[in-house]
Amino acid sequence: MATIRVLIIDDSALVRSLLTGMINREADLEVIGAAPDPLVAREMIRALNPDVLTLDIEMPKMDGLDFLERLMRLRPTPVVMVSTLTERGAEVTLRALELGAVDFVAKPKIGIASGLEALGHEICEKIRIAARARMRRHVAAVPTAAAGATKPAVNSYSRVSTEKLIVIGSSTGGTEAVREVLQQLPADSPAVLITQHMPAGFTRSFAARLNGLCKITVSEAVDGERVLPGHAYIAPGDRHMRLAKSGANYMIAVDGEPPVNRHRPSVEVLFKSVAALAGPNAIGVMLTGMGADGAKAMLEMKHAGSYNIAQDEATCIVFGMPKEAIAAGGVDEVLPLPKIAARLLERLSEHGAVHRV
Repeated sequence: MATIRVLIIDDSALVRSLLTGMINREADLEVIGAAPDPLVAREMIRALNPDVLTLDIEMPKMDGLDFLERLMRLRPTPVVMVSTLTERGAEVTLRALELGAVDFVAKPKIGIASGLEALGHEICEKIRIAARARMRRHVAAVPTAAAGATKPAVNSYSRVSTEKLIVIGSSTGGTEAVREVLQQLPADSPAVLITQHMPAGFTRSFAARLNGLCKITVSEAVDGERVLPGHAYIAPGDRHMRLAKSGANYMIAVDGEPPVNRHRPSVEVLFKSVAALAGPNAIGVMLTGMGADGAKAMLEMKHAGSYNIAQDEATCIVFGMPKEAIAAGGVDEVLPLPKIAARLLERLSEHGAVHRV
């Protein structure tokens, strides 16, 4: 495979130097330039035609998001964001992913040199994934008509829908894929449990953003809370989320046990627990992402009676996790992303679990 040519854009000379060193140590990667701001970067992109950019969000002369928006409109290029691990950093990172960035790395606030070195393998791996990613034209996220309104009280739901569950696994490209599915679900949707590969510090902002865009209530999952219809629960960054039971009620269990398939949260952990406790009451969805996390457990779900859907290759940013789930034999249906929510509602209405709107 040809060497992946990388352009670094960061206002810190130290960060540019550190990133250059760690990337150039990899045989298949090469830094072809490093720019201190977007204006210099613009000229370097024209002259050097890089395969992948690493982009700091907060820079002088032009905001990283403004630059990214223009780039994706005029010359779509795979971008890995280098984000500061703060609440504002998390919100800006999610906006960057919405604009078309493939992935992000959370840069430490202190101990930059040692922190970045520790992230070296992850950074290089994300650059490789970005180089192979399918670029999509940006479509703005628009709040649904009912999202801004007060959401209905939980006790207004029928008991029928409390038995049904939707469970979603996703990774690279997943923040926007999850949004697209959730935005189409009605307020009386059965509960949705989501494991999206994300570090600690980002999932709360992710949940808050989705909550403002969707008819259902979206929150970061809390250990010991009851699973309720009309709600979606995001696995907290750096924590596994499992389905649990207390009497007749579904509950959420969150823990810090070791990574599974190199991930915490892991889709495998969530799907395995759903196979054991929900079986035919669950619908599984595997969205865009690199690797095979969740593929074996999705097959377990199918054996337990779940109906499973995978996102198709054409609409995936990275067709890794869906491809592996399909290969493992755990998938009943493969669909383009825009059609997944409608199919979920069809399956649920067939079983009397949701009112069509």
